[in-house]
Amino acid sequence: MKTLWAERYAQRTQRIQSSAIRELLKLTEQPDVISFAGGLPAPDVFPVKEFQEACQRVLAEQGPQALQYSTTEGYRPLREMIARHTARYGIVVGPENILITSGSQQALDLIGKVFINPGDRVLVEKPTYLGALQAWNAYQAEYVTVPLDDDGMQTDKLEAALRVGPKFLYVLPNFHNPAGVTLSLERRKKLIELADHYGVPIIEDDPYGQLRYEGDHLPALVVLDNEFQRHNGAPYSGNVIYLSTFSKTLAPGLRLGWIIAHHDVISKLVQAKQGADLHTSTFTQMVAYEVARGGFLDKHVRFIRTVYRERRDAMLHALERYFPTEVRWTRPQGGLFLWVILPEHLDAAEVLKEAIQEKVAFVPGGPFHPDGSGRNTMRLNFSYMSPEKIEEGIKRLGRVLERVLSSRYQCAA
Repeated sequence: MKTLWAERYAQRTQRIQSSAIRELLKLTEQPDVISFAGGLPAPDVFPVKEFQEACQRVLAEQGPQALQYSTTEGYRPLREMIARHTARYGIVVGPENILITSGSQQALDLIGKVFINPGDRVLVEKPTYLGALQAWNAYQAEYVTVPLDDDGMQTDKLEAALRVGPKFLYVLPNFHNPAGVTLSLERRKKLIELADHYGVPIIEDDPYGQLRYEGDHLPALVVLDNEFQRHNGAPYSGNVIYLSTFSKTLAPGLRLGWIIAHHDVISKLVQAKQGADLHTSTFTQMVAYEVARGGFLDKHVRFIRTVYRERRDAMLHALERYFPTEVRWTRPQGGLFLWVILPEHLDAAEVLKEAIQEKVAFVPGGPFHPDGSGRNTMRLNFSYMSPEKIEEGIKRLGRVLERVLSSRYQCAA
């Protein structure tokens, strides 16, 4: 039976869909399913003891302030700490350039609210982060895509996409979600050069940048743009909006992210956020600051790197051992994911149905492609499961792929 609301949904809701990942997680909650589907940090690395102590300190020493309304921009000591941390990587900003958000997903939504008109084109990588597509579909964005390879966005194909006049360029340069690849230094510089030539600003999404397990740190796009604009060492130039989060370094349940932008842009984003939630939880911000300060965050990130490097290696070794030779995959230098490319005639969504029967799950790659391609791809998360579970799960998935490929070959014969 239809309700009175059925005919009253806004037109933009026609493009709002449930997250393929969130829906899949509902199917894989059974304890006997080995799931590589979610982008989940490992719960065994969460600093529970430190959070318990921080909660007690905040309530004992600053309880009334922690439980009160606060400024939309965010808890100033937390913003100052973020500014100090980013300065170590060459991102020289002050707290007035930082807005605390309720997770980086809210940051993406606020960017859509402030910048995207219906029909505006947004330039994205192919594949790209599903959460960004979800956020911007609600604002009726259209997408222009540039494909990835093992060195990130193929910048030799970028100029043609920039010529159509996108509102902005969205890129995940470090340990890409979903592809796991990293944009090379040469391509970072080329991207900055081309974006400047065509007057297209950049959204740099960097949730995984600190989770590098091998290789050298590469400068952020925001740093390279500052150098390109000859503002090296000077205040932030503002052509790149930079996003990051505590979800991967402290805990995702905090729902704490941040935006770094020119102060004029921050002012507009603050206005948009006031209409959404007034401000991010005061108590959560104060507790996160108490946990992270005093050098603990750096120490904890080193611990996370050790755990996740072991799990990445376990998955790569298992893939070599159990996956068919026709299947390819990326070899991430950090982050949480790797990307699997199946033979073109296979549909990963159909493979998933078989995999669920074997009590193993992954995310089909199609939803990460705004142009409807990528049916023969899948994303695997290696951070959540133990090395032993990874070994068993990849073995199960390898059996499924062998069976599906064998069946296809028999049908073709």
